[in-house]
Amino acid sequence: MVAGISARGLTKRYGSTLAVDDLTFDVAPGRVTGFLGPNGAGKSTTMRLALGLDRPTAGSVTVLGHRYAEIRYPLRQVGALLEARSVHPGRSARAHLQALALANGIPRRRADEMLELVGLASVAGKRSGQFSLGMGQRLGIAAALLGDPAVLLLDEPVNGLDPEGIQWVRTLLRGLAAEGRTVFVSSHLMSEMAQTADQIIVIGAGRLIADAPVAQIIGGSSRNAVRVRSPQVDALAAALRGQGATVAADAGDPAALLVSDRTLAEVGELAAARGLVLHELTAQRASLEEAFFELTEGAGQYAATPTGSHRPTPEAPA
Repeated sequence: MVAGISARGLTKRYGSTLAVDDLTFDVAPGRVTGFLGPNGAGKSTTMRLALGLDRPTAGSVTVLGHRYAEIRYPLRQVGALLEARSVHPGRSARAHLQALALANGIPRRRADEMLELVGLASVAGKRSGQFSLGMGQRLGIAAALLGDPAVLLLDEPVNGLDPEGIQWVRTLLRGLAAEGRTVFVSSHLMSEMAQTADQIIVIGAGRLIADAPVAQIIGGSSRNAVRVRSPQVDALAAALRGQGATVAADAGDPAALLVSDRTLAEVGELAAARGLVLHELTAQRASLEEAFFELTEGAGQYAATPTGSHRPTPEAPA
């Protein structure tokens, strides 16, 4: 099976800046692949390279086995949303989509069909320059779907959408993947990616950090632990450490422990074997956000000063 998107040794330099550094990955059809990384990680550059908007310095990236420039009618094969507001502000939503359809040999009726799909049918004749950010995003998604493509590349598609709109995009993307399409989507909303994506590709400073199913990404986090409460907490801690377990006190609850390298069953069976009473035995699972921060620690181009660490310079005496 030909991968929807395939990168091999993909590298891009802008002068002395290495934006993408030897990336190799495949984005398969039939699932939603999330594309994550800190600001400046190279996500948008990678998408631009896939769409032929920039040339690689080295390596290659193909879509459906071809360079994007080789595809005669690209909208029929590849739908993309990189910058939703890149529409002439004086052109109506319908006119914008009809112009795209005409250039790609797509029936004009698809314009109205897509406007209906994304919820913009009632403003089809309105100038796009009067659209809100969320409406602009919906128009961008309509344009990406116009040619009924097999591959979709979407950069921050839920930016500016309200909760209903975010849920709609989630359902749409999962439905498109279920039809066998390739869906490649970047986002900074980790909670949304956790609900939407099947596979996650993480990059930092232009390099590949992880490429795995969502469950595997989360499962590898050190934040995963077993929380156990007992009126015999000291004896339980000693028993666990005696078996080589990593045990820490749960801040704020002197009767609770966090065990980071044992399963629920292992902790429960050890307590039972020692005759120790348990009041709680639960799994604490890391979030995708926590796993992401662990993976990308030190890979961000921009880092804000932690709250409280900045102190204003004292004024000079008058």
